[in-house]
Amino acid sequence: MSENKETKENKKAKGEAKAEKPKAPKATFKPIKIQLRQRYNSEIAPALMKELGLKGRMQVPTLKKVMINLSTNQAVTNPKVLNTAVDEITAITGQKAVITKAKKSISNFKLREGMPIGVMVTLRKEKMWSFLERLIHFSLPRVRDFRGLSPRGFDGRGNYNMGLKEQIIFPEIDYDRVEHVRGMNITICTSAANDNQGRALLEALGMPFRKR
Repeated sequence: MSENKETKENKKAKGEAKAEKPKAPKATFKPIKIQLRQRYNSEIAPALMKELGLKGRMQVPTLKKVMINLSTNQAVTNPKVLNTAVDEITAITGQKAVITKAKKSISNFKLREGMPIGVMVTLRKEKMWSFLERLIHFSLPRVRDFRGLSPRGFDGRGNYNMGLKEQIIFPEIDYDRVEHVRGMNITICTSAANDNQGRALLEALGMPFRKR
């Protein structure tokens, strides 16, 4: 009886000690701070206002959105390749990509209206700034024989279009698991009034244009 009583007391003491053990604090997740956006607000925007001779901060050009489009003729005969393309663009941008469909039929390419033909994603706010920062500092330097971006990609309204031949330049893509090398088109939309302002903005952000 004494042994049983002692055993119960020991269990009770252990239980109280366990109950008194302080709980671990809950993990708190803070939003990732995009350095490029911080630099724009604190350094780049004031410098652009002075460089472009603008009267107010609201006139300073800024980024509006970034669109990534990928089309492949393989989807005509094998629509399943778009599932892989969706996964790759989603990994690259951090946002779910959507499948795009043909707007008209082209008989020479065996393409019918409404047929899935590519994928796209539109980035805004934090994801836009994050993607552009990674593109400038990590992805573009990995392009083979890279000599800078063409300055001819502007559309006359301050927006810039560029093409990439390989998705494997993005660190998010596992080269060993890539089935096909695919290119993509990237459109950077700005609030610039003209191409000169658009280029000044992108150069200030670090876009490596070729010298004229």
